[in-house]
Amino acid sequence: MNTPHPVPFFTPDPEAVATSRIADFARRRGIDAGDYAALHRWSVTDLEDFWGAVWEYFDIEADTPYEQVLAEETMPGARWFPGATLNYAHHALRNLTDDDVAIVALDETGSAYEVTGKRLRAQVASVAATLRELGVGMGDRVVGYLPNTPHAIVAFLAAASLGAVWSVCGQDYAPEAAADRFAQLEPTVLIAADGYLFNGTTHDRREAILELAGALPTLKATLLVDHVGLPWPSRNYPSLVIPWEDASTRTEQLACTSVPFDHPLWVVFSSGTTGLPKGIVHGHGGVLLEHLKSLGLHSDLGPGDRLLWYTTTNWMLWNMVVSTLLTGATTCTYDGSPALLTRPDILWELAARHRVTVFGTSPQYLLGMAKFGIDLSAHDLSSVRAVGCTGSVLPASTYPWVRDHVGDRIPLASVSGGTDIVSGFAGSAPTTPVWAGELSAPHLGVALAAYDAEGFPVVDQVGELVVTRPMPSMPLSFWNDPDGTRYHDAYFSSYRGVWRHGDWITVTGHGSVIVHGRSDSTLNRNGVRLGSADIHDVVERLPEITEALVIGAEEPDGGYWMPLFVVPAAGVTLDDALRERIKEAIRTGASPRHVPDEILEVPAIPHTRTGKKLEVPVKRLLQGLPVDQVVNPASVDTPGLIDYYARLGADRRSRRSTEV
Repeated sequence: MNTPHPVPFFTPDPEAVATSRIADFARRRGIDAGDYAALHRWSVTDLEDFWGAVWEYFDIEADTPYEQVLAEETMPGARWFPGATLNYAHHALRNLTDDDVAIVALDETGSAYEVTGKRLRAQVASVAATLRELGVGMGDRVVGYLPNTPHAIVAFLAAASLGAVWSVCGQDYAPEAAADRFAQLEPTVLIAADGYLFNGTTHDRREAILELAGALPTLKATLLVDHVGLPWPSRNYPSLVIPWEDASTRTEQLACTSVPFDHPLWVVFSSGTTGLPKGIVHGHGGVLLEHLKSLGLHSDLGPGDRLLWYTTTNWMLWNMVVSTLLTGATTCTYDGSPALLTRPDILWELAARHRVTVFGTSPQYLLGMAKFGIDLSAHDLSSVRAVGCTGSVLPASTYPWVRDHVGDRIPLASVSGGTDIVSGFAGSAPTTPVWAGELSAPHLGVALAAYDAEGFPVVDQVGELVVTRPMPSMPLSFWNDPDGTRYHDAYFSSYRGVWRHGDWITVTGHGSVIVHGRSDSTLNRNGVRLGSADIHDVVERLPEITEALVIGAEEPDGGYWMPLFVVPAAGVTLDDALRERIKEAIRTGASPRHVPDEILEVPAIPHTRTGKKLEVPVKRLLQGLPVDQVVNPASVDTPGLIDYYARLGADRRSRRSTEV
């Protein structure tokens, strides 16, 4: 007997479906606008026709035409649009009229200013001319140590217009951590700000910039951005210094250099938790097409829209935020804390004031909003038509809060992707229903599947997230990986010619995708594999718990230890009664198998600097591996926690040896 499909939490309005860009795109191919499954099926069975249609739909302007869409499909090594020459920066700026608002610059104080299309083009042209005079050309590297402000966007577009390669990280990174990334690239120019805002504090980064510049011996110059109004030190600087004001206010004409489709656009870095961060290289053309598809079709962004998605420059979401310009929509930058202690609803306040149409955030943010009962009734959110969420697994419990506080006509679109492809594997679209706790469908052009242990696709069973056919935004390479060995080993060593991403998922019978967490942190209890996210979801709904982390650690004697670490809410004590409530919640909300061996109170859960829980490193620390073999403390949001968890592991091993 067939199991009936669950009832969607949200069903799109037929009028909204009919007027969406993705529906228009489907109709042009003779596909029913409301039949997302048919559209997706075509997009992955005929890659050349699909990506050629994306090129045509978004009117890609190439200085020389492509010879064919896909010359080589082998992974790794797929060759897209050979012969085509173009430039990402040209496409980011081409849709903006002089008076259009290209960027709205926001910060945690509530202040704002607008950057028009005319001003953005002028600043990009000026900074590009400055970089050119400093010797920056095709293939040279320009790096930014910058907060999420318009300066970062201008600097990136200026570098891209020249065919230079861009990389950026936020100023919450210590200079040593930034140098771990940037020194690999041997950059020609550094662009850095005097400081940034966070949670009511101005963070002075002038000394950090001096230290970072000193660690980059290839620098010819540093452009200094006066962002928070701190005077620059008068002592000697490691390289030529140019004030941003001088670099960005020249009167110049912008001329974008035409580059091959697969010319490097930027280098984004892995978190670097287990060693030197890996530089992941993406190309102009692949990013251009993938982001137009994702933002233009899946997010339905276009002229007149405004996107506010909280991110820092450390996270690949910043790259997506910049790409909003490709669609002709306005992008919003934000410098500061997403939830000030004194104004936890600041982002919603700004979204209402600036008539944001698509609001983006993380699961932890929405969980916090729901848990602490944040009231949004004072804000007119009628302009918001979609809420996006990514970064980790989005619990089903957050969906009612968005419905009740943002609006019942608003889809909550959970997206799962990665820095690796600088986009999404699965998410939603204006034409898809939404099931709470699930991603509506694989993205167009993504041949996603769940593989079992034998490498066969499975439905309604947990398996490895794989992509069986190439995507244009898959990495061109890893930086400093001349023979491609590290790139191959990262994604293609498990299944020949198939991308294994490292996530544990279920593809459901109704076409959605459920993400259970990282497959390398999957719990394996008595041969049964369990997703850590299923436990986190249940526990973090409890008002007494701020955050949780479950670990499954194999022990030397053949045993298996599955502790649950919890951070109690302020004023809450983890006593036996609360432990029993947690166990009962897991037993009924997940399964009896998910109940941990122990529940331990900890001061905090460690994350990468992009907010992902450090599940595998904590597991390794508990198993006794040396810290320097497990995690780079500079990659952790609270480095002191690494020693804390290492001591926890040592104390447990000591107790067990005494017991034996």
